[in-house]
Parts: sequence; structure tokens; C-alpha cells
Amino acid sequence: MNFNVKIFADGADKAAMLELYAKPWVSGFTTNPTLMRKAGITDYESFARGVLSAIPDRPISLEVFADEFPEMERQARMIASWGDNVYVKIPVTNTRREPALDLICRLSHSGVKLNVTALLTLAQVRDVSQALGGGAPSCVSVFAGRIADTGVDPVPMMAAAVEMVRMYPNMELIWASPRELLNLVQADRIGCHIITVTGDILKKLDLLGRDLDDYSLDTVRMFYTDACKSGFTL
Repeated sequence: MNFNVKIFADGADKAAMLELYAKPWVSGFTTNPTLMRKAGITDYESFARGVLSAIPDRPISLEVFADEFPEMERQARMIASWGDNVYVKIPVTNTRREPALDLICRLSHSGVKLNVTALLTLAQVRDVSQALGGGAPSCVSVFAGRIADTGVDPVPMMAAAVEMVRMYPNMELIWASPRELLNLVQADRIGCHIITVTGDILKKLDLLGRDLDDYSLDTVRMFYTDACKSGFTL
């Protein structure tokens, strides 16, 4: 693969994370409480410390799970203490739509590496970037896939976000929640720094550059083979 955008694997299956750790093109890892719940994780700290022990030299984003800002801050500082490669994920707001900007600014300027998550608007990118500017290394995660789910083309918005973040040397923009392999190409094309990629999409990487006539034939063969296996008759 010849991409400038960095690929971060998104998931919470430790075995899968370690398998991807062996891939030199995987530059980092992200997870969140929803992925951890799907993976059946019940002991947050044990899981996190186990992953950090096994993967000590690539960025790993671990998210707080509180809704009150003082508790978010306590959790963030604890999580950050678990490793130099930790980026603490802070949601852009709490569940009451209260912006986390003051907390983000305070943590970042006290040296905590952050990954501010769940952004979906350019106004959020602007405000979060200003809060993080001049602080510790940080990431801004824009959920481009969720933007696309609403029927809006995320590419122009992500391109604008790249320009917003460009003026802050301590910051990287993440194309989060991709829906298809094309998003990797799109993120690279607009100069996005990072894209988070799930295992399902990573499995499609071998299709990059595939001859479309050959791919068409494989599709026809798939339909025929499955019809034969089903024993269909008319």
C-alpha cells in the first residue's frame, strides 16, 4: 500500500489487535466503550493495561466513560498514566450537549494527549482545534461515516477540516467511522492524517487496484457456485 494517511485499527478484540500489531502498515489503535461492550469486556482497566503492555510503541486511544466533567477529568488523568502511547478519548460534549471545551483545553495544556471524539460539524472542529492548540499532541476525530449516513457527502467537510487543523502543528485529523474501503482512498486524497479502520474493511485491502473485469467474473462465479450448492432446480 502506498498511502500517506495513517491507518489506525479500530476494535476491542485483543487477539485481533495483536495480529494487526504485526502489520507494519497499522500505525495505531483506537477503541471505545461500545466496541468494548461488543467484545464482552467487563474489566476496563485490565483490558486496557493488557493491550498497552503488549503494544507499547504505537498510539492507542482509550475513552473515558463518565458524563460529568470532573469525573471525566479524573478518569482521563488515570488512563493517561498507564502509558506514554496513550491518547485519552474525550467526547466533544456530554449527554446533555454541554461542550467539553474547557476540560479539553485544561487536559491538553497540562500534557495529556487527547483524541477528541464524536465530532460531526465544522463548528465543532473549529472550537475543539482552538481548545487543543498549543497543547499536547492530540487528535480530532470527525465521524465522516455518520455524516454520510445522513445523506451528506463527507468529503468536502473533511477537506475543510484538514485546512482548519493545518494551523495547529500538535494536531492530527482522524477520518472516523468509515463505511467502505473507498473512504481510505478519499481520506488519503484530501490529506487527512489518520483513518480508523475496522476489521471488516481491513479484510478488503487486497481488493485495492483489482481489475474490474476479473472482479466481475469472480462475482458471476460466486452466484453460480452458491446456486449449485443450494441445489436449486426449476
